[in-house]
Amino acid sequence: MLPLVAMLLVVAGLVAVGLVQVGAAASRRAAAQAAADASALAGAAGGRTAAEEAAEGNDAAVVGYDVVGADVVVEVARRGARATARARWEPVARR
Repeated sequence: MLPLVAMLLVVAGLVAVGLVQVGAAASRRAAAQAAADASALAGAAGGRTAAEEAAEGNDAAVVGYDVVGADVVVEVARRGARATARARWEPVARR
């Protein structure tokens, strides 16, 4: 009986470690996506320099910056995770 309980505890510990790793990876990916979103919006409004400043403010680095038609596409890297975002700046018409 004791070896079975010990084995179950080891399995439960391994599952817990795996879940922590999955959660950490999801958190890194979400933070990278938030940095990419902010950088794309900044890039659409102010160009590549603004995108790089927004990325740096989110502890990330711009690794790709493209202008595709009216859109800006930015790829950032943050703590081992990469994410891409697209944004378009359209001025609001004054009434």
